[in-house]
Amino acid sequence: MPYAQIGKIAVHLPERVETNAMLAEEYPRWDLPLIEEKTGIRQRHIAAPDETASDLAVAAAEKLFDSGAIDRNDVDFLLLCTQTPDYPLPTTSCLIQDRLGLPTRCGAIDFNLGCSGFVYGLAVADGLIQSRAAKNILLLTAETYSKYIDQDDRSLRTIFGDAAAATLITPGETPSLWGFQFGSDGSGGDMLMVGDGGARPASDAIKPRHRKRWKSRLYMDGPSLINFTVDAIPRLIDEILEENGLSDAGIDKYLMHQATWKMLDQLRSRMNVSDDRLPIDMVDVGNTVSCTLPILIDQLRSKGELKSGQTNMLVGFGVGLSWAGCLWKEA
Repeated sequence: MPYAQIGKIAVHLPERVETNAMLAEEYPRWDLPLIEEKTGIRQRHIAAPDETASDLAVAAAEKLFDSGAIDRNDVDFLLLCTQTPDYPLPTTSCLIQDRLGLPTRCGAIDFNLGCSGFVYGLAVADGLIQSRAAKNILLLTAETYSKYIDQDDRSLRTIFGDAAAATLITPGETPSLWGFQFGSDGSGGDMLMVGDGGARPASDAIKPRHRKRWKSRLYMDGPSLINFTVDAIPRLIDEILEENGLSDAGIDKYLMHQATWKMLDQLRSRMNVSDDRLPIDMVDVGNTVSCTLPILIDQLRSKGELKSGQTNMLVGFGVGLSWAGCLWKEA
């Protein structure tokens, strides 16, 4: 039976860079040193006004093809995770299939899941490969949250960056992704939301949990999200370990959605794990939503910090509320 393997990852970041120093000049009353200390973010890449998530995704995919990892004609399924699609319809992944010149026999699906989306995408890819419905899968994550953020919004503008990642998923002879666990709790949908732009009338839309302080279309209740994370994620990890007969000592690295430094540092303390086992590295890109995990994997690979045969855990969590985790062995 074939099993999904995480292959080459290509990352694309928008050209425009927005640093905290730039924001300090624009907004001298913002305490940028304190914000950077809490977020762990020094700069973010921001999409141009006419640049969309699909543009970033196409650029990332072209980098993947240019690397020689796979010929575009051999891709038989495209998965796109984004919360900033080009249109309500048609499906953005279909438009990307055409722009990339992928075969018309290639399947294409959009899914809107955000922070847990990469792990969900891996699960879907693994199912497609194990069922022999597909062989070579292009998993794209692409986000332009900056489109939802007002320029005066101190809380969100200093956190979210735009990005795309193209991850090649190919079949292997032995399992390298296993132990998938998922969770969702829509009662927390009001913690992180964009309440307009859909089909539901504004008068009947979900309301933000608390009063909105800024004009951004995006609303986030940071403290509630931290409380959710430090409660739900350690339980998820324990469940994955127990279900697979493992202990904490059997995990080389916990690779987490890169939300903010403060949130992940609280997880480190709650889980009692060392800094090197739960890496935090978002200083130059910010929170890129569904792209944080593939970007982190790419960063660690480039530094030689992911070794063949290591058992790692991938965990995503956030908007939805939604969370997911799995075990992963680097090839």
